[in-house]
Amino acid sequence: MPVEIRLVPCLSDNYAVIVRDPASGAVLVVDAPEAEPIVKALEAAKWNLTHVLVTHKHADHIQGIPALKQRYQAKVIGPRNEGDIPALDEKVSEPDVVKVGSLSARVFDTPGHTAGHICYWFEQEKLLFSADTLFALGAGRAFERPASVLWESLLKLRRLPGDTVVYCGHEYTLANGRFAVTVDPDNAALQARLAEVEKARATGRPTVPSTLAEERATNPFLRADDPAIAAAIGMPGADPAAVFTEIRERKNNFRA
Repeated sequence: MPVEIRLVPCLSDNYAVIVRDPASGAVLVVDAPEAEPIVKALEAAKWNLTHVLVTHKHADHIQGIPALKQRYQAKVIGPRNEGDIPALDEKVSEPDVVKVGSLSARVFDTPGHTAGHICYWFEQEKLLFSADTLFALGAGRAFERPASVLWESLLKLRRLPGDTVVYCGHEYTLANGRFAVTVDPDNAALQARLAEVEKARATGRPTVPSTLAEERATNPFLRADDPAIAAAIGMPGADPAAVFTEIRERKNNFRA
């Protein structure tokens, strides 16, 4: 039986994702930006939360944890190499495997956005929870590690199967797409995807999830080793990590 999934908008542009394992009845949420929308989604589905999986320490991903843990006595699992996360019951890092009911998630260490950021890959269900490492058409800011480290983290995710469904932590896709065409102007697939994103956002529809195949074809942050990208930003033949660093810096200063 396939898992059941609820995408829950939180705060101004965050997402939490609730996943139910039909085989066991176990229910997990990936990140907890705020408790109330998550509780409402759980009550609407008549699900009982059993696990909270945390990706990193930023407040907009963890501030709902205490209320959820108190209400549901849920087990809270999060990164081993990250501080400042409340109420963790279990700390994990690569190559640990997280078990939730009959579901299993491989943990990937993906430093860059924060030093201890992790992602969760449910191989059997073809689900990747990439939080603020890999966005739809984008990537996180490199706050606590150099951009070159974030590039290596993204390469780790890029190697996963193309039919992997990617749930990221924010609804940033429209701004990401508008930036992407400035560094990858001749990519027809990107132009077509941006048009679809614009339609979706005009009607309030989410642009999350995407697939890894879509990201590999259209996300410039996954294509820093593509000669066409390097040429487009005036860095032909440059090291991919340097190209990525330049793209990340341009995005930092981009105004849609």
